[in-house]
Amino acid sequence: MRLVVMADTHVPKRAQDLPKPLWDAVDGADVVVHAGDWADLSLLDTLEQRAARLIAVYGNNDGPDLRARLPETARAELDGLRIAVVHETGPATGRERRCAALFPDCDVLFFGHSHIPWDSTAPTGLRLINPGSPTDRRRQPHATFLTASIAAGRLVDVELHRLSAAGSRPARP
Repeated sequence: MRLVVMADTHVPKRAQDLPKPLWDAVDGADVVVHAGDWADLSLLDTLEQRAARLIAVYGNNDGPDLRARLPETARAELDGLRIAVVHETGPATGRERRCAALFPDCDVLFFGHSHIPWDSTAPTGLRLINPGSPTDRRRQPHATFLTASIAAGRLVDVELHRLSAAGSRPARP
């Protein structure tokens, strides 16, 4: 099972659309995960049509229209892997301990908010992953998204994809 994971897309505030390499990955994925901060319903509508399966949450920059259609937390079991998706996890300090207490029945927690890629494992075995942002790199050298596979209940082939600077330019008025 092939996954694409993204967060903090902020379309059309930070970019008019997702970068082509990300759309190509979406088209080849079995499941697309979006960890919030869409900014506009149009991207949600497009991903719902284009993705084979979408697991998504709203973020702190998403208004009432997105919050009406998306949960704050999503959970799913994918080929035996128990995942959760949230937008915010709080400060980096203590993140593993905090999230392990909040998601004791999960194997992987995907999150966003910081625009900073993150991949760590809590002492309980919970893996925490932030794919960064494909459109707003902030203090990072590259805009990013993530792909992975699920095989026999395990997350494998995790790859952070770096996008060109063109993928992180603000939208023009």
